[in-house]
Amino acid sequence: MERHQIWFAIGTLALLFASAIADDEVVVLTEENFEKEVGQDRGALVEFYAPWCGHCKKLAPEYEKLGSSFKKAKSVLIGKVDCDEHKALCTKHGVTGYPTIQWFPKGSLEPKKYEGPRTAEALAEFVNTEGGTNVKLATIPSSVVVLTEESFNEVVLDETKDVLVEFYAPWCGHCKNLAPIYEKVATAYKLEEDVVIANLDADKYKDLAEKYGVSGYPTLKFFPKGNKAGEDYDGGRDLDDFITFINEKCGTSRDSKGQLTSQAGIIASLDVLVKELVSATSEERKAVLSKIEEEVEKLKGSSVRYGKAYLKAAKSYVEKGADYPQKEISRLQRMLEKTISPAKADEFLIKKNILSSFI
Repeated sequence: MERHQIWFAIGTLALLFASAIADDEVVVLTEENFEKEVGQDRGALVEFYAPWCGHCKKLAPEYEKLGSSFKKAKSVLIGKVDCDEHKALCTKHGVTGYPTIQWFPKGSLEPKKYEGPRTAEALAEFVNTEGGTNVKLATIPSSVVVLTEESFNEVVLDETKDVLVEFYAPWCGHCKNLAPIYEKVATAYKLEEDVVIANLDADKYKDLAEKYGVSGYPTLKFFPKGNKAGEDYDGGRDLDDFITFINEKCGTSRDSKGQLTSQAGIIASLDVLVKELVSATSEERKAVLSKIEEEVEKLKGSSVRYGKAYLKAAKSYVEKGADYPQKEISRLQRMLEKTISPAKADEFLIKKNILSSFI
């Protein structure tokens, strides 16, 4: 198999894995699938929203909580339509402001407008009444580390961790808008032991906020391993902006769904030596292996385990022959197709990335 085919296979498998574990809690409806999903054999609650709408952003975490709770309820669908992207569909259903929430009974495209409070609790009560269900709201554990005056130094000033801290106030509108995005950032990096996504109620712990120069909300500060004085985060506040920032600062390789990219585990200096090993004669390979061992010994932090994987693969390549990497990649692909933990999937994907360097 050609190298580009290997990369394609790896990317495809990773994408399938991501889809399997990171589906949206709310069904995304479009002009193409709306009437296939709504007005059929189940009732549907649909939010018509605009990405720039402040009230929609405030509703987002409540609506996702609702979607998560009703995800397994076969008789009810919780969906949403981006009205910036699907203007005609929203106009068709009489949407003139955002967010507009409508209930479509089973077998009907004639909606009933929801006029109640925009909380997950109120929405759940409405859906249970209209849909004849008895679903209770799910408790969704947060991946954001909640800091206090007592825990701040222990977590943030830990020299072994890269820590992003949001200083917020409970009453702050911008903080509420950021909350669902920040939660997704934390979820994306929850498997990274050296990366912490945290927040602090700066209204409650005013002295601590003042100590770090916080004068407005939300204020984001990054505390890398090498600078516990903290650095201002001045980047964008979309999910992809945070992902790019953390990957660059922390040396991680995650996408917005928390999946590893094709660069995860790759170490440039070792890739150079791998190319040398692959092109070397059988007599020269022992000397190249020694170079790889020396390079691995120089590594620090999370790179150490990647280096060990390179060294193990290099030794197996020499001992078992040039077809070893492809056989091992195929074996790992079969393992990934089984039900395994996210941590184990990370381990296998990193090994595959490294093995692909030998092809």
